[in-house]
Amino acid sequence: MAGEVKMTEGVKCTCEAAIVGLYACAGGSNVGQMTNKVAVELTKKGKGKIMCTVGIGGDVPGILKSTEGTDEIIAIDGCALMCAKRSLERAGFTVDKHVILSELGMKKNKELDLNENEANEIMAKVEEALKI
Repeated sequence: MAGEVKMTEGVKCTCEAAIVGLYACAGGSNVGQMTNKVAVELTKKGKGKIMCTVGIGGDVPGILKSTEGTDEIIAIDGCALMCAKRSLERAGFTVDKHVILSELGMKKNKELDLNENEANEIMAKVEEALKI
């Protein structure tokens, strides 16, 4: 067709927003719960979109398809067990960025109530570590 503009295959329009998937471990400890808080706050700031990590481990087709559509995958783990990262990799995904809260100075314990001051400190450290 005359006047039709075609984009080269694989080239994205620069007006499209990249989809950054945020996968938190959300485990049963303070650091696990903090990963979820971090993912929520990063989503609210427009730095990514919180995704369903447990759906990855559960092999849920729609969630796997959504993950395939992300441009960048960020795993946010609470401790060295790295459940979020391992779940993503086991499902065949490449984790582009990874952060472990216990390596940023947060001590793991069984407390589930999060301290706001600690949350603010961890958020700053995560943003710096991930460069987002």
